[in-house]
Amino acid sequence: MTDPVLALQDVTLTLAGNAGPVEILHGITLDVARGETVGLVGPSGSGKSSLLMLMGGLERATSGRVEALGRDLTAMGEDALARFRRDHMGVVFQSFHLIPTMTALENVATPLELAGHRDAFDRAQAELEAMGLGHRADHYPSQMSGGEQQRVALARAAAPRPAILLADEPTGNLDSATGEAIVELLFGLRDRHGATLVLVTHARELAARCDRVVPLADGRIADDAREAAE
Repeated sequence: MTDPVLALQDVTLTLAGNAGPVEILHGITLDVARGETVGLVGPSGSGKSSLLMLMGGLERATSGRVEALGRDLTAMGEDALARFRRDHMGVVFQSFHLIPTMTALENVATPLELAGHRDAFDRAQAELEAMGLGHRADHYPSQMSGGEQQRVALARAAAPRPAILLADEPTGNLDSATGEAIVELLFGLRDRHGATLVLVTHARELAARCDRVVPLADGRIADDAREAAE
């Protein structure tokens, strides 16, 4: 693979726990190609979300190296990481993380404003319309369903045209029909913007949509999907 968008080399992650240090990830080496869609699968506690957070610079590796777009995330300070995510990454979480005092339009436009885009509100409106939410632009999160809130979160992640999209259980809080609609939108974003997509999921049908599935078990990349499912 030439010039991977994401490259992890012998990465470990150890976090402080009540009973002492807890080893979350052990010696992860993984490359993700430009435009590739990768599904991270495995049982609860296998390290899927932690691995995704390392890719986004939201957790810092205890050892090893994490590169995104050729930049060493492990060498960056917090401010530099925040700017890098703002300019190059879109992150979607299971729990939406919308700002409750802002309208849908403001939630999508604010990151664009912070990045200095003068057309922030026009771009935000266009992205909401692409999500089928143009009529909800002036509504607050409490006035929207879970599926609508997740679509706002997707619009917010996609509006800056990120090179990398990271999604952590994007359908986890939604019913099956709404979840399927979110999946279609998520892959549509990948197709529309040419982003590299890495997602964590327990849903087999969602994982099957990916170009590649990476199974995890006990903080390691498993030898096969059977081990990850145990």
